[in-house]
Amino acid sequence: MATASDHADLIKRHINVADERLGAVALSVSDEFFAPVTRMLSASEPEWRAGVYDENGKWMDGWETRRRRTGGHDHCILRLAGPSTLALVDLDTRYFTGNYPPFGSLHGARVAGSPDEQTTWTELLPRSPLAGDQHNFFELPTAGVWTHLKLNIYPDGGIARFRVYGTLQPDWSLADGSVDLVAALNGGRALACSDEHYGAMGNLLLPGRGRSMGDGWETRRRRGPGFDWVILALGTVGHIECAEIDTAHFKGNYPHQVSMHAALVRERTADWYGDSLHWPVLLEPELLSADCVLRYRVQLHELGPVSHVRVNMHPDGGLSRVRLFGRPERGVP
Repeated sequence: MATASDHADLIKRHINVADERLGAVALSVSDEFFAPVTRMLSASEPEWRAGVYDENGKWMDGWETRRRRTGGHDHCILRLAGPSTLALVDLDTRYFTGNYPPFGSLHGARVAGSPDEQTTWTELLPRSPLAGDQHNFFELPTAGVWTHLKLNIYPDGGIARFRVYGTLQPDWSLADGSVDLVAALNGGRALACSDEHYGAMGNLLLPGRGRSMGDGWETRRRRGPGFDWVILALGTVGHIECAEIDTAHFKGNYPHQVSMHAALVRERTADWYGDSLHWPVLLEPELLSADCVLRYRVQLHELGPVSHVRVNMHPDGGLSRVRLFGRPERGVP
């Protein structure tokens, strides 16, 4: 069975477009007697609570249906964070050992509202065998943009986490004025960083303010020279007019300073940091403060259209969110 390391490149190049933090939601479900479908979309890792029971049975961290006795199979319909192309799905059955579904399949649809009985569903993953208590990865066809997914489990059972790695496809023709070019909901991605010991770099691009320090990007304490950094890809090429750094919840561990470099990058690279050493300066080092939002506008250098930004923390610490507001550049490939 393939593991996360076997699909590391696909996971790194995409985001989970079924993440509840991005607005993904379950619209309907055939059954959720033992555990609600909402748990399956949680961004946290599944957990095992030994000896914990609720009124219906053993508490499980995921979606679990009752034992089906009348034929058929269970399913749920999900709305993704936005229109997306898809690359990889993970049907994670961790801690489901004698109660996981032996098979699963996935269908997709693109509709403006909510799916109904007239909706045409396209098969993305045929009925495929699943194993218990582990990740079940399946690559998906890259063609097509989808707004909704229908997950089928045969005949019943439990899924701990449902994660679909893809790329959001916003309609930039509708952009009016300045928008957050690096927001995850606008297709922005965190590509590489120096360290993410305490918090994942992708958290920087999530909607809203962080709920805690764990909902941001935080590095370990740096004991040698240098500084920590993260490479961010904009959702589209754009002209950055304002940068916003949010240190929400970071009080004794926020960075001393922040700086930025940016460039218009035409090709992917295996060495983002090495290449970014030659990028021009977007923001000279600026002092930061604890647990607040700081905005930089006049401090930004005029660089023209850019596609990637390197954010530097001097020397280390944590940030909750990074926003890069600007105008999409029309006609720039």
